[in-house]
Formats: sequence, C-alpha cells, structure tokens
Amino acid sequence: MKEIKLKNIFLLTVAGLINAFGVTVFLAPVKLYDSGISGTSMLLSQITPEYLSLSLFLLILNIPLFIFGCKKQGIAFTVYSLYAVAVYSLGAWLITDVLPLDVSFTSPLAGDDLLLCALFGGVISGIGSGLTIRFGGAIDGIEVMAVTFAKKLGVTVGTFVMVYNVILYIICGVMLSSWILPLYSIVTYYAALKTIDFIVEGIDRSKAAMIITEKPDEVCEALMRSFESGATRISAKGGYSNQDKTVIYFIVDRFQISKMRELVHQIDEFAFITITEVADVYKANM
Repeated sequence: MKEIKLKNIFLLTVAGLINAFGVTVFLAPVKLYDSGISGTSMLLSQITPEYLSLSLFLLILNIPLFIFGCKKQGIAFTVYSLYAVAVYSLGAWLITDVLPLDVSFTSPLAGDDLLLCALFGGVISGIGSGLTIRFGGAIDGIEVMAVTFAKKLGVTVGTFVMVYNVILYIICGVMLSSWILPLYSIVTYYAALKTIDFIVEGIDRSKAAMIITEKPDEVCEALMRSFESGATRISAKGGYSNQDKTVIYFIVDRFQISKMRELVHQIDEFAFITITEVADVYKANM
C-alpha cells in the first residue's frame, strides 16, 4: 500500500471521468458499444430493467475480475484499477441521472450521427483508458483476464481482448436484430485502441526491459520475487568507464513497467533501463 501515490489517484480520477464522458455522452445515447466489460455493461443495461443501470453493471462485473487478478498484478494495481472503475461508474451516474444533460436518445454534442459518435466516443474513452494504464491501473477487467489467461491459452493479450470483443459485438447484433450498431461499434473499438496505443506506447505486446546495473544480485532477486518471473543476466563492460557491469534482460507486460522501473531505481538509482516491444514470447515445453 506504500506504493499508492496521490498524484496517480488524482490522474486516475481525471481518467475515470474522461472515460465516463466519452461513453455516456457519445456512445450510450445512440446505442453504440464500448469494448470489453464496459461494452458488456452497456448491453446489459439496455436489455434489463431500468433500475439496473450502466453504473451498477460496471461495478458488478469489474470488481470480481480485478480482485481475482490481484495476486498476479499486485495490490497497488488492483487499488488503482478499482478506484478508476469506481470513478468511471460515479461519473456515468452523474451524467445520466444528475447533471442537466439529455443523453436518453441522442448525443448532446453529435446528435444521431453514428460515425461522429463512434469516432469521438472511441477516442475520448481511449484517452481515459490509456491514462489509467499509464498511471498504474486499468479501467476494464477484461484486460486483467487477458493478462492472466492469454499465455495459458497460447494467444497474445491483444488477441484475447479482440476475440472477446468480436463475440460481444456478434451477441449485440443478434439481440438487436441489426448489424449497423455493432459494425459502428467496431469503429469505436479501433479508435479507442489506437488512442490507447498512442498514450501508453503499445497496448497488446509484452515489453522487454534491458537493465544495466552495478547491483545485479539485488535487482534480479527483487524482480524475480515481485513478478514471479525469471531474469537473464548478461556480463558487460562500460564503454566509457571500462567498468564491469551486468545487463539484466526481463520480460514484463504493459501494466508492470512502472512498478518494475520504480523497483529497480529503489535499489540502484543509477541503473539504465531501456524498454522495447516484443511481438511474441515462446517458452520451451517441458
């Protein structure tokens, strides 16, 4: 819990409100669908009694998923994520039920123009989701499930999320007896995905960290203990100082980069870290 930072909490508040604005002002009024648990919550709120609102489904569906992923992702990530979802849910409730905005059948800003609603709704919600990831959390539980189960299923995190969303949009099309809104929702998903990609510099690939440090034993032990993952040590020599150094090669997912960076610099404040994308990670079958 000492890892919780007030700056992150403030920025997650902003991210949750941005996400709520994009979904409730542009997507929900014209029955377009966000991706993941957010999109699932939107669909359920439309086909269930009125008292079962979008805000309620966001909490009911997301909270168990984040708690389930707590062991793998850590306490700080789980707290940040639950807080972001709570702000998102509160923001959605305020916009739909409290503030003087009529979001009952058309977007207050884009009317019933589906393309504008899909693009702006996707971009704005993508900004909220991207900021949440960048500052240590996630605003949609399906991504936590993807990180947890993707490797076990032999697929990437991005593929797992994409398959879930394709199934969601197919279900939406069948239940609505129309494919226009689900197809426009794909535009929303693509706009949000590219926005998140821009903000966090890569959404659906693992990251390779190369850490140059003079304290390899302490850094390796801390990384392997915190992330329950192996690390590779490579002997090296400084080109300018001519001193012996060690390069640690370590694979992390996008949610773990901030935690990894802080952990390393707590041990060696002069450690040099580079992050690169990894298309695929293969492990030998034992």
